[in-house]
Amino acid sequence: MDTQQNTALTRALAEVPGPLPTSGVIHITFPHTDRFTVVGNHLAQHPDLSCTAVGIAVRIQSLPQGAKVGIKALAAHCREGEKRIAAALRELEAHGYLRRVRDRLPSGRIITRTVFCNRPAALLHPRRPAGAPPQPAKPEPAPAQAPVQEPAPVPAPAPVQEPAPAPVPAPMQEPAPLPASAPAPVQEPAPVPVCHPTAAPPAPELPVAPVAPPAPSAPLFVPRVPPPTAPKAPRRPLPRPGELTPELDRAATAFLSDLHRHAPQFTLSEDDVRRLVPGVAAWLERAVRPDSIRRTLTDDPPQPLKHPAKLLAHRLTELLPPAPPGVDDLAALDRPRPRFTVTPFQTCDDCDRAFRSPTPGHCRDCRETRAAYEQAAA
Repeated sequence: MDTQQNTALTRALAEVPGPLPTSGVIHITFPHTDRFTVVGNHLAQHPDLSCTAVGIAVRIQSLPQGAKVGIKALAAHCREGEKRIAAALRELEAHGYLRRVRDRLPSGRIITRTVFCNRPAALLHPRRPAGAPPQPAKPEPAPAQAPVQEPAPVPAPAPVQEPAPAPVPAPMQEPAPLPASAPAPVQEPAPVPVCHPTAAPPAPELPVAPVAPPAPSAPLFVPRVPPPTAPKAPRRPLPRPGELTPELDRAATAFLSDLHRHAPQFTLSEDDVRRLVPGVAAWLERAVRPDSIRRTLTDDPPQPLKHPAKLLAHRLTELLPPAPPGVDDLAALDRPRPRFTVTPFQTCDDCDRAFRSPTPGHCRDCRETRAAYEQAAA
């Protein structure tokens, strides 16, 4: 009595066709009428994909066009974490189910499009356009119907060119009712090609008509190669002083020439020194001491240092200190600020309560009590 029997399951098992297997899974299949997605066995039974990757692929395939399928978007609706979802997406990308394509918009902005293909193997074969020309090319018996439709215009010129023979119009009238009855019997009787010996000249014209539409060759599969990346932003120019005076030029040249004594890896050529002089002069113009400049430029260089001049140019540009404040700015700092008078705390002589007052004495309650006593005594 404690065991509950599922009658619905028992009824469904009874309706399964054929004998039930003694081991393994038993499928109870109901046809879907709405909200279903077709998934191929090549994905559901993929030998190299993990179950997480297969599940993520099925979820992506069930989503509508334009749905977010990023790592964070999937993690918000799945129990798997972002790391497992990222690993599953990499598996799908390695097997061709998922592709991330970088595309440039007309505005110049570069976006990443995520493309999911339910059958990656189909992309390896040539694909035909969605137009109608390739469709009539598939059925081969089509040329048999073409001569049947053209005998109608053929009899008109035939009696004009040869009015003498009377038996010619007799066979011309026979093919006319044949297409009206049905096209199928036209292919079965053998006399059809025999009755139209004049159909030989129009025969070469028949392939010309269908060849004209499919003249543009069907485009093969075009590999989705991402567009080139956006061009890098131009480098900032080397800073220059407001005026490169001879004193600044001489001091900057001496600083750069003497730099290798403090940091041997920063040995510069004469051309490098001439190119970096304006940058050092800009630092000296901003009242930065030479030892501070040397410490900033040579501190913690990369190992091994391959291009010392490029590193110095980068640090001279990116670490340029601000211009020193002017006299007016310093005067504003020294200007006295307005002061506010704060009333000190006092202790009441009667109740020892703290209160604010410029002079010592009694608090408000004690003053009111004393005033009440004085009035009562009076």
